[in-house]
Amino acid sequence: MIECKDNIEMMQGLKSNTVDLIYCDILYATGKKFKDYKDLKQDRKIVEVFYLPRIKEMHRLLKITGSIYLQMDYRIVHWVRLMLDDVFGYDNFINEIIWCYTSGNPAFNHWTKKHDNILFYRKGNSHTFNIDEVREVHRSTENLKMKKNANGKLSLRKNEKGRSPLDWWDIPLLTNTAKERTGYYSQKPKELITKIIKASSNENDLVADFFMGSGTTAVVCKELNRKFIGCDINPKAIQITNERLATSLF
Repeated sequence: MIECKDNIEMMQGLKSNTVDLIYCDILYATGKKFKDYKDLKQDRKIVEVFYLPRIKEMHRLLKITGSIYLQMDYRIVHWVRLMLDDVFGYDNFINEIIWCYTSGNPAFNHWTKKHDNILFYRKGNSHTFNIDEVREVHRSTENLKMKKNANGKLSLRKNEKGRSPLDWWDIPLLTNTAKERTGYYSQKPKELITKIIKASSNENDLVADFFMGSGTTAVVCKELNRKFIGCDINPKAIQITNERLATSLF
């Protein structure tokens, strides 16, 4: 189900304890008007008034075994963390994931700001986490095997099991020529959202994205055989999402 409406309105119309996973790339409170949406002002009170009722609704919608990932950056992560602690409980905080990337506009008088923060909470005492779906390649040579490549030289081969995943992800931003690029501002790469959905949901689970944007979460859910509900207040976002779903090969 995909709807064009304010997410608080959509959430209030949904049944409690029905969603397995929520992922949202939320508004970052830059105070700017972008090509495809207007952001919140950089004001703590405005951020809290906007997000607190939405976080409460997300908590209500999640199953007791469900989990939530909210993505933002340094501007509001400290404020949102406090709200999530209040609503979900400090003990239900699991991880703060750092998504690292590179792009233009280097800094010259401070460290270049090139990462997003993803806050990961569960609702109850247990939650889905499919670790074998997201294991990473071992870096130490003792955990790697050798094989011959096409030139007859020895090269490293991925260990069959791999190591437990780290809480920082080095995933490139989408380039302007990327095949999955839709032209929607702030579109996130499928690789990023695929990691989250594989880790924290199973086939036929219900995944929700209430800040849907270009619909990447919906597309990944279709490819991974998950059910999906989502919304965006921008009609362009709904159009792009439906077009992507219609042309998906899966």
